[in-house]
Amino acid sequence: RSPEDAVGRAARSAPVEALPRTAIMNSKDSMYSWHLSLRVDRPVEGCTLRPHAYMYGKKLDDREANGNHAHSKICREPPPNHEFSYRWFKGPPVDPCAYDECPRRSSFSPHDWSTYSLGGTGVLSLQCISSQSSLYRATFCNPQCFVQAWKTQFTLDRGADEPQARCSTPNRRRAGSYNDLDDDARSVGSATSNRSGMSGAYGNPPGTPREVTIEGGSSGPSTPANTAYEQEWTEISHGEMYVPRPEDVGRKLKLEAAAYSSDSGELLMHRVVKTDLVLSRTPEPDKRNFITKSAAPGSAGGARFRVATYNILAEIYATQQQYPYADLWSLSWDFRFQNIIREIIDVAPDIVCLQEVQADHYESHLYNAMHDAGYEGVYKQKTRQAMGLTGKVDGCALFWRRTKFHLSESYSIEFNELAQRQVTQGMGLHARSEEGANLLNKLSKDNVAQLVVLELAQATRNDRLNNQVCIANTHLYSNKDCPDVKLWQTLHLLQELETFVMARGTNLPLMICGDFNSTPDSAVYDLLSRQTVHPGHPDVNIPEEHGPNVL
Repeated sequence: RSPEDAVGRAARSAPVEALPRTAIMNSKDSMYSWHLSLRVDRPVEGCTLRPHAYMYGKKLDDREANGNHAHSKICREPPPNHEFSYRWFKGPPVDPCAYDECPRRSSFSPHDWSTYSLGGTGVLSLQCISSQSSLYRATFCNPQCFVQAWKTQFTLDRGADEPQARCSTPNRRRAGSYNDLDDDARSVGSATSNRSGMSGAYGNPPGTPREVTIEGGSSGPSTPANTAYEQEWTEISHGEMYVPRPEDVGRKLKLEAAAYSSDSGELLMHRVVKTDLVLSRTPEPDKRNFITKSAAPGSAGGARFRVATYNILAEIYATQQQYPYADLWSLSWDFRFQNIIREIIDVAPDIVCLQEVQADHYESHLYNAMHDAGYEGVYKQKTRQAMGLTGKVDGCALFWRRTKFHLSESYSIEFNELAQRQVTQGMGLHARSEEGANLLNKLSKDNVAQLVVLELAQATRNDRLNNQVCIANTHLYSNKDCPDVKLWQTLHLLQELETFVMARGTNLPLMICGDFNSTPDSAVYDLLSRQTVHPGHPDVNIPEEHGPNVL
C-alpha cells in the first residue's frame, strides 16, 4: 500500500486535529488541505432538492501550507472515509421588492423570477441608503423597480441625531448572497473562522449556526440577538433530500452539512449554505394541438389510441453553455422532471416514445413515475460509453398504458451494428482497412432504435383480426453538418422495419416515432413522407472534404 494509505488508516484510529499555524510552518511532514464543497439548486415547490456535498483532500507544498485556505483546514493526513448528515431550515417570509407595482411582490412564479423576465433584468437586491429619503432601507429586486419607486420618494427631516448616508447610491448585491457569510464562514478549520480546533463555542463545532445543535453539544447561553436569530430559522427536515412545500414559498432555505468519520463518528468538517427564495409550483403547461389521423375511406374502424413522442433533453446536455438564455435552476433535472411528467400525464397518451432519456434517470425517476401513472415500458441506451459516472448516457424509452396494451415482442436496433454489417458484408471491406475504417468512423454515431409489438388488452370483435400494432422509436444523429449520416440511418431503419413486418406475413400496422433532427426541406423528411429522395438533393451530394460517401 502507498504511504497515503497508511496515513489514512492511522487517521481512522485516532481523533483528527487541525494544526495551528505555528505547527504548520515548522512541520516537514506532508500536509493536506481538507475541503468541503456544498451547494444546492434553486428551490421550487414540489421539486426535490438534492445536496451536492463533496469532501476531498489536497496534498500541499511548503508554499501552499502556509497560505490561507477558505472553507478548509490543514491536517497531516488525507480525509478518512466519511459520511454526511444534513439538516434543513426555513427562514422568515421575505418581502422581495418595495416597489408596489413589481409583480414579484405578489408572485413567486418561476416565470416572474426568471433572469430574463421584467425586461431581461436579473434578480438583484438593492437597498436605498439615503437616510433623508422616504425609501431609506427599502429593498428592491432590480434597478428598474428602484428607478420607478424613486420617482415617488420624498425627503424626510430625520433630525440631527439620525445617521447620514454618505451617498444616495443604492447598495447592490445578488439576491440570496447577503448574510450568507454569517454561517458559512464558520466552517470547521476554515481560514475565515476565528477558531481552528474541533470544538466550537457553547460546545458546538465551529461553523455550526447558533440555533443548530450537533448531537452531544449544547446550545449555550441565550442572548437577545441569539434568541432572535433562532426565531428566524426553524428546522424542517433532517433528511438528505427535501421537497419544498407550499408554506416554504417566498422564504429562503438553509442547508447544514456535516461530515463525520465513518469509523469513529468524529466530526470532520461542517458547512452551511443558504438558498435563494423558494419559488412556487410552475404553471400548468400550455395545451398541445393534437394531430388526428382519421381512418382511410372504406377501411373497417379499428381501435383508436393516442401516441406522444417527446425529446426530454438529458441532463448531460442541459448546460448553460448550450442554453445560455436559460436560468441554471431551470435546467436542473429535478425541476424539469416534474414538468415533464405533468405534461405527459396531462396529454394522457396510450403510447409514449421518449428520446434523450438518461440511463440513471430512467432507473431512479422516470420508470417509477410512469409505472405509478399506469404505464409499462422498455429502455435502450446508446452504445457509447457513459460521460463520467455510470448512467450518464442517454437513450430511448417506450411506454404503453397497461390497461390498453400488452407487450407481445420487444427488440432494439443499433446503428453501429448496421454500419459494421454494411461495411464488412455489404461492401466486402475489412473493418481495419483505410476505406473501411473511414466509413465506420463516419457512420458509427452510437444511435439506437426501439421496436415493440403491442397487443390490445381488450380487443373488440372488429379488432380480433388485427389486434396488434408495431411501434418504432428512434433518435437520429444530431450534427447538422452530417445530413448524409442521418439519411443513411433513416434508410437502414426503414429496411430493418420492412424486413421485420414482412416476415410476419400479416398486415401489421407500423408507426415510426422519434426525434429525426431534420427539417421539412431535408432528405430525411422526403424519404419518410414521400418514400423517395431527388438525386440532386444537397443532402445526397456531400462534398468530398466532409468525408467518404456513405450513400
